[in-house]
Amino acid sequence: MTVPPYKNHEMRYLTIILLAALLLAPLHGCRCSGDNSQEAAVPDTAKGAAYVKLRVNPIGGSLARVFNDLNKTQLTAARALGIKPIENVHMAWTLDHPLEKIESCSDYHVDSLTHSVPFLVPEASRLLTDIGRRFNDTLAARGGGDYRIKVTSVLRTAHAVSKLRKQNINATTESTHQYGTTFDISYVDFINDTLTVPRSQEDLKNLLGEILKELRDEERCYVKYERKQGCFHITARPETEK
Repeated sequence: MTVPPYKNHEMRYLTIILLAALLLAPLHGCRCSGDNSQEAAVPDTAKGAAYVKLRVNPIGGSLARVFNDLNKTQLTAARALGIKPIENVHMAWTLDHPLEKIESCSDYHVDSLTHSVPFLVPEASRLLTDIGRRFNDTLAARGGGDYRIKVTSVLRTAHAVSKLRKQNINATTESTHQYGTTFDISYVDFINDTLTVPRSQEDLKNLLGEILKELRDEERCYVKYERKQGCFHITARPETEK
């Protein structure tokens, strides 16, 4: 049977409409789980905000090469500035050299500590505060972003060191953490208080490196870039060394 001409036209129009719908559907449909676009990675509160790379001043080499102060060097400083190693946290209150308790504040965040206690000698406590404050001030001066550094390890008692060595055979018994002069700051995780300006982990890590380089050049600390632990291992220096 011959199809009337007008039906041929109708079928042609329907075909065109269906093809157009198929072509346009991906533009208006939902994103699939495998979509790696920048918008998909940004939380709802930041959609529409353009990511701008943070300006970070060069430090003269890679973080691993620049921050390579040996444990022997840090240990000498720790013994000169810090307390005598203690067996447990209760002994902290009977020391001649005072210790200060550190707590999360606007300058830094203290993580849930599993193998250390939140105490530092005053010089190390001031150093930590200055690191956090310079980090926040520099971030604000270069475009903003509400992020804080995260402290992951502080004072280790002899009991804590023994406990740590049971889980990590590479943990040294000659740890500078035993003297209250040393703390670790993560370069993998940062605390995001509110997402006013999105920043990448890499930018925040390099900015922290810039701040640590400044303080190291001022002879206030020694720094080791720890690859496996994902942190900067930092020891305050005594005045007599400067």
